Amino acid sequence: MHRLAIPTVLVALLAGLAARGADAGTLWATRVRPLFDVQCLKCHGPIERKGGLELDTPEAVMKGGDDGPVVVPGKPAESRLFGNLAPGADPHMPPKKQLADSERETIRQWIEALATVPARSAAKPRPARRFESVTRAVDVLVAEGWKQRGVKPAPAVDDRTWCRRVHLDLAGRIPTAAETDGFLRLPAKTRHAVLVDRLLASTEYPVRMRELWDVFLMGRTKREVHENRRRQNGWWDFLETSFRSNRPWDETVRGMLVARPARPEDRGASWFLYERRNEHQAIAEAVAPVVYGTRIDCAQCHDHPLARDIKQAHYWALVAAFNRGKNVEGGSAVGESASGGFINFTNLKKESQPAVVTLLDGRTVAEARPEAGAKETDADDLYVDPAAKARVPKISRRAAFAELATRGNPLLARAFANRAWAVFVGRGLVHPADEMNARKAPSHPELLDWLAADFAGHGHDVRRLVRGIVLSRVYASGRSVAAPEAFAGAVERPMTAEQIARSWRIAAGLAPDDDGLRRAVVGALPEVMAAEYNATFQQAQFLCNSPALAGLLGADAGGTVARLVALPDTASRVDRAFLAVYGRPPDAGEARQARAFLEARHDRVAEGARDLMWALMTSAEFLTTP
Repeated sequence: MHRLAIPTVLVALLAGLAARGADAGTLWATRVRPLFDVQCLKCHGPIERKGGLELDTPEAVMKGGDDGPVVVPGKPAESRLFGNLAPGADPHMPPKKQLADSERETIRQWIEALATVPARSAAKPRPARRFESVTRAVDVLVAEGWKQRGVKPAPAVDDRTWCRRVHLDLAGRIPTAAETDGFLRLPAKTRHAVLVDRLLASTEYPVRMRELWDVFLMGRTKREVHENRRRQNGWWDFLETSFRSNRPWDETVRGMLVARPARPEDRGASWFLYERRNEHQAIAEAVAPVVYGTRIDCAQCHDHPLARDIKQAHYWALVAAFNRGKNVEGGSAVGESASGGFINFTNLKKESQPAVVTLLDGRTVAEARPEAGAKETDADDLYVDPAAKARVPKISRRAAFAELATRGNPLLARAFANRAWAVFVGRGLVHPADEMNARKAPSHPELLDWLAADFAGHGHDVRRLVRGIVLSRVYASGRSVAAPEAFAGAVERPMTAEQIARSWRIAAGLAPDDDGLRRAVVGALPEVMAAEYNATFQQAQFLCNSPALAGLLGADAGGTVARLVALPDTASRVDRAFLAVYGRPPDAGEARQARAFLEARHDRVAEGARDLMWALMTSAEFLTTP
């Protein structure tokens, strides 16, 4: 079938018709705010506020500026905001630039849609609903979202596909043929729950979770020496032990922030701080997504230019929380001074302000700040053990912050719940998952509130949350053409390097673990849950010419290729190759093409089998979670 070329003008018309059907809130979130962010906020945001006008929130727009309102709801022609965008307008906005007709039309549609925005109700918010399980809450609240959006959900995938998906997510690899067959022999009503519980109790689950959270917490390292240091200094063991024992997430985070492990199995907790080598701003920037769910990098020099809830004071508060710490050479311990560390920061007006250890929710670590010019003294009696190599102060600013950040801080649970949703569903309820601030409204606010409250209310039980998500209807969905934030279907997720390496070996008929292969794939394909995935030429070269993959597919490797060569006919080889790689038989078209490929190489059976396997194992279907 030939695709019809749709004229550009028709595309614009169709987009306009779709927008007219959208409410003001949707238009603001999807089209108007992104436009204002690029074109207007440099002069009319929380920082500059020219003419007293701010355009970063609907409320600020409706408030207007020094000369009064700029929008008349439902009447674009009477709204100065829209009129000043016209060619030849005086004053003209934005200065020295003309918006495209489509951009002006977007703003016109939004102002028009404001006529139907209901007045704010003074009624109290509805109390949180009760559900018997995480899965039930997910199913009910997402289904309500489908109804509100007028979206039809995709049907569930078949059980073979679901089995592959859950193995990739919880074990970090595709299932073997025997594992798939065993799953399909289980009673249909209970097989999903049985397999999930089995995988959560496996030795592979904590490794898979460690691989993910190592990157989320520390960043991906492509250099083997850095990876080896994380392994050798116990960081990997610390994370794996936490996920294996289902340690409450707040305890895991507290161990990382305090960095004074009391048990041998927690030795690696201090590596979270230690690896950053006394760079306290880097520490602050790493801590924020964990305890607040959002990055704060943009608030270093001024209040966040877009997110009103993030102030410059919050950035330097996190720096101050850790700036008494210092790495102790010859290990991974991080000591802490009992004095000093009182710093000031300067805003854009050149005003100096003290950095006070304050959380986003306003709670503060109480400290007596020395008088200006007063000299602090450091004495042995301020420490638990003055002779210790890594000294611990009797009054620890770092420990006080960790206590506030992990007890009574609802953002901690909210951040983890949103991140876990992103991991297993493919996109956060707030997206990207590390920008959970006032600028990023959740796609399903009640669901995120419920998941966070339930997670905290059940002792930050990671396994309970994960189990509830992967047993949900959303997790089992097939593909959908609906907007990804509706979660009406599975979001396409590229495999991580670790998933690819293990799954290549499973498909090749070998044991899953090979550290050399894993390192090779990490070097070529390092991204983990990128906000936007972009393949590179170097990655394509790796997939086409990797010696690491070639080593798996030699006829002498004793794996799948050797078994294909031993089969009596081409059709059998094709069927076996598809089952080994995709866990499914080929459809008629695939079978026909693959047979033709092998028959053209009938005199080079081993080479043909290898090349067929190579093509299947580097395909888009194989390299994405189904």
